Amino acid sequence: MFNHVDDVTELLQQHDYVADVGLSTGLFLALKMNKAIFLEGEPGVGKTEIAKVLSRAFSAPLIRLQCYEGLDINHAVYEWNYSRQLLEIQARQAQADSSNVTDDIFTESFLLKRPLLQAIDSSHDVSPILLIDELDRADEEFESFLLELLSDFQITIPELGTLRAEHKPIIIITSNRTREIHDALKRRCIYHWIDYPTFEKELEIVLLKQPHIKQTLAEQAVAFVQMIRAEELYKAPGVAETLDWAEALGHLNTNILDASVVNATLGLILKYQDDVDRVRGTIVERTLERVLDAS
Repeated sequence: MFNHVDDVTELLQQHDYVADVGLSTGLFLALKMNKAIFLEGEPGVGKTEIAKVLSRAFSAPLIRLQCYEGLDINHAVYEWNYSRQLLEIQARQAQADSSNVTDDIFTESFLLKRPLLQAIDSSHDVSPILLIDELDRADEEFESFLLELLSDFQITIPELGTLRAEHKPIIIITSNRTREIHDALKRRCIYHWIDYPTFEKELEIVLLKQPHIKQTLAEQAVAFVQMIRAEELYKAPGVAETLDWAEALGHLNTNILDASVVNATLGLILKYQDDVDRVRGTIVERTLERVLDAS
């Protein structure tokens, strides 16, 4: 698929994703070694976007498992279609010979395939992209369901046996690190931490994703967000918030940042009212002065 790490960087760039050499290397090796890549970092730094980009780049189906507390095998892997099984049993009982009413009701035709099982389904013509998003939100016990899939690209169902992938899925696992993920899972993955970008990289992302915005305003917006991240906030703004803010500033026909427009649009970059109250006013004015002095 790729001969060099630069090929990965170029492919991501073609689909408007700016990757550093560490991320490109991790993806390159994950694809070459048939391993999942485990992406950890703060919310909004572009972890989930990787799976979407690969889906578009390879014209491959994207199968997404959004993790949450209480996620179990019935919602992540499979469950039996009990209502259909019951109807089948009733239909057989209505026949003259009802001795085999429960035969063959635990077959694939009665199986409801959830994302993990869908990812190894034999119907795929190409390797699908399996996104296991925000794994840290799920309970620790859920990680055990993933180990067989990550090691052997297979899932064992007691009533059916072992189902294996004909086209091994490209697996992207993300975590916001609200809790530690078990070593047994990490050993089966290639790990990469995605940090907040440098000023230069974030500016490149903004200009790539929001080409309508003027260079000067983009520089000021990125510089402001970068400085705000250094404040003591409950939730620092990610790149996603920078992009939303840049788009909003464009819709407001803003040419140069000023205190009034920043205060009015703080909800684009800060998602908690305590953070908004802390930043609005003095911190906005002080930060804005530093931004304008540097521009």
